[in-house]
Amino acid sequence: MAAPEYVPQPAVQRVRSYESPPRRAGSWMGNRPGEVAPGRQPQGPRLGMPGPDQGYAYVLAHRFEGRLYLTDGEHEVDAIAGCVGVALKRASVFGRAPVLHDLTVAFTVWGFLREAPEDLVALRKPLFAEVANPYHYAAQRRIVDMVAEDVLRQSPQQVAEAHLKDWRALLDL
Repeated sequence: MAAPEYVPQPAVQRVRSYESPPRRAGSWMGNRPGEVAPGRQPQGPRLGMPGPDQGYAYVLAHRFEGRLYLTDGEHEVDAIAGCVGVALKRASVFGRAPVLHDLTVAFTVWGFLREAPEDLVALRKPLFAEVANPYHYAAQRRIVDMVAEDVLRQSPQQVAEAHLKDWRALLDL
């Protein structure tokens, strides 16, 4: 921070440079009270799949706004809210933060990236209805849990090809 003009300054000032903190013996251990021990993540209904930087999925989801194929009675915010959960599950399966491919897979599975068959629309319409409302967490979890983990391990191209052949194979109905 600059000092006022009336404060005397040395004629030659020492140049500041980076100095690392003193070395500590031993390695770092994650032993804070809120830490979940490796392999001890609780599992069960409505607990989801934790992963790093999950909020970034909503930044990526905005790239799909205006590009989703919706029918009468479907809303873009509901489609995004339901598919973001699927994308986060895919990202956590790989142990990383969400990327654009996670959302592509999620929207492909549910048929939002091209014209969807009528029977898929009939299935997804009640599932996605009002799911953007925060009180509908159970409905969001139902959407996510219908997509099997082996489907999420596939590439976006594999999912798109499988969706064209038989979209039912991608969901646990």
